[in-house]
Amino acid sequence: MDAQLRLAQQPEADELLSRSPLAALVGMLLDQQVPMEWAFSGPRTIADRMGSDDLDAHEIAAHDPEAFAELLSTKPAVHRYPGSMAGRVQKLCQYLVEHYDGDAEALWRDATSGRELLKRLNDLPGFGKQKAQIFLALLGKQLGVAPEGWREAAGDYGAPDAHRSVADITGPESLDRVRAHKQELKRAAKEAKAK
Repeated sequence: MDAQLRLAQQPEADELLSRSPLAALVGMLLDQQVPMEWAFSGPRTIADRMGSDDLDAHEIAAHDPEAFAELLSTKPAVHRYPGSMAGRVQKLCQYLVEHYDGDAEALWRDATSGRELLKRLNDLPGFGKQKAQIFLALLGKQLGVAPEGWREAAGDYGAPDAHRSVADITGPESLDRVRAHKQELKRAAKEAKAK
């Protein structure tokens, strides 16, 4: 991965996301019910607390679950729900060990189509359709992983010049635009519910 991601808006965290496929996947997994920057800084915090400069799927998968939950819970916590997210991160890593020998990049390295890659992402524990489409869009838009049909498989998230998700964040200004888009969606949903 050669691109420079700016999802955490912190140089050390973004540097790890940019070079580590597993860190990017874990950040995407953590991206729920917390601000995006908090979610995507999580992999750096986990690596630091494990005494490493990267995440290792084998090491995380084999880690004692209680100790790993404690590692994510130590203040400042990695997530609003550190215990349950620790379990999800471990399940993701266990899946990667079982199906890809712990190599997160193997998920997309030989994918021949956007559809195939979306299915692989959808099969990951903790990844539903929307999260899989957003990550596929991130791969295509910022990391140069563009198998045929990736934009179609990513749905609206694959649209060029969109500001819908983390796939579109390249710095503080685009982060503000994505955040504004999400707030508009919430407002519209609230209005529709009130009717």
